[in-house]
Amino acid sequence: MSSQRNFFIFAFLFVSFLLWQAWQNQLILNNQNNKKNDSSSYLINKNKKKNYIFIKNDVMNLMINMYGGDIEEASLLAYKEKLYTSKPFKLLETTSNFIYQAQSGLSGKDGIDHLDNNERPLYFSKKRIFELSYDDDTISVPITYIGKNGIVYIKRFILKSGEYDVKVEYDIYNSTNKKLELNMFGQLKQTMHVPKTRNAYSGNFVLQTFRGAAYSSINEKYKKYKFDTIAKNENLHVITQNGWVAMLQQYFSTAWIPNSFYKNTLYTSYLEDGTVSIGYKSSSINILAHSKKTIGSTVWIGPEIQNKMALVAPNLDLTVDYGWLWFLSQPLFNLLSFLYKIIGNWGFSIIFITFIMRAITYPLTKAQYISVSKMRILQPKINILKERFKNDKKRLSQEVMLLYQKEKINPLSGFLPVLIQMPIFLALYYMLMSSIELRHAPFILWIKDLSSEDPYYILPILMGFTMFFIHKMSSDNISDPLQQKIMNFMPVIFTVFFLWFPSGLVLYYIVSNIVTIIQQRFILSNLDKKNKKENK
Repeated sequence: MSSQRNFFIFAFLFVSFLLWQAWQNQLILNNQNNKKNDSSSYLINKNKKKNYIFIKNDVMNLMINMYGGDIEEASLLAYKEKLYTSKPFKLLETTSNFIYQAQSGLSGKDGIDHLDNNERPLYFSKKRIFELSYDDDTISVPITYIGKNGIVYIKRFILKSGEYDVKVEYDIYNSTNKKLELNMFGQLKQTMHVPKTRNAYSGNFVLQTFRGAAYSSINEKYKKYKFDTIAKNENLHVITQNGWVAMLQQYFSTAWIPNSFYKNTLYTSYLEDGTVSIGYKSSSINILAHSKKTIGSTVWIGPEIQNKMALVAPNLDLTVDYGWLWFLSQPLFNLLSFLYKIIGNWGFSIIFITFIMRAITYPLTKAQYISVSKMRILQPKINILKERFKNDKKRLSQEVMLLYQKEKINPLSGFLPVLIQMPIFLALYYMLMSSIELRHAPFILWIKDLSSEDPYYILPILMGFTMFFIHKMSSDNISDPLQQKIMNFMPVIFTVFFLWFPSGLVLYYIVSNIVTIIQQRFILSNLDKKNKKENK
């Protein structure tokens, strides 16, 4: 059918665009890998006074360097590094060739943290290991630093059971006779270069997602900021009453959410050691003489669970980046989640959502096949016109259009269902690539992860067979030998392309093709019966 052919061509162009985009992303990644990156000097300076404490609740384990009180490692206990391992996923990490940290401190006139010259306070703690007990909902871990003139700074990390947001608070006891002026800051620091051993960013050349920074302000709900932009010293400088800064990757993110009571400056910076940072700095905070003040902020370290992130900060759930089709991906995900609650299997939920979407578009599909059927009936008349006006292309086009008008046929009506299906296809593609709920989600038998490719390529091959069957059903409407050859190769080409697509998306496409075959047979069979009755 001409409409099916149009769909294949349109989809072919789309997949070609995805491959081109993935190739561009890979070039950028390779360029980053080739940049000189030596973070050892930074680590050597910090190793002078290396001392750690460990904090654990039921969902994550944090490692905090007492020199500065930065979170240098964070392991997410509910998520595995790889599908077939028991090792938890490590989101924050500090090694000789890769740094990803959540830093925080007090800067300004009377501050105790100066990142520019690596001067940080050395805190102390009575214990090294803190773990949330089964009887408690919250764990609060204080570390202490006594500054000049006897000023006491207590930095406190507060974790709740089952939550990925960590409150970082400062209790400041000013025992002096003068007022203190300082700023609180929080920043996320990460090495641009990703070592090959870093599994968090592994993936095939098709499944490339955004890795970089983002922020939210009073004027911008959500805006991405590329690492390359920061490396060019095109730095962010936004003053806002509220908002947040974040670093994103597929499925996981970290974000600092400052106290909205103060005006905060959102910024980015690039260091010579090959690291980039995005952070915030509060406006000046005054602590009167002989008084105590508590200030703080929140850092999110974990999976991009939309409903939980929305509760932590406005618009933080937008870090689940569904691209320009978010208005389709979001309701599709909500529907998929609803089906999952009933069925309990993400794969079968995808199958059911396919049935639902095809049922919704059935009136358009029926109109498409009716149009195709009428076009097929008109084909002999069109062939006569082609023969009569074979030397006058302009007159031929006019006569064909007059014939369409006389028979009340819109030649573009067969393409409308394709225009509707392709955005749904794209929305599902971005949803499957961005929703943490589908990471390592099993289906049946050999499909253990619907967000990654089929390890044995069975689903793409089945998809190729369904495309081939659809082509054979509609091949009698293609008279051009060149088009016939192209259509013969289409199932093979698409099978190769889909080898690296998420198995959940391939599953959707298989089911959609099967529904197409059933609907096509049913509608065309009824139309043939109707035409035979009318001819009698």
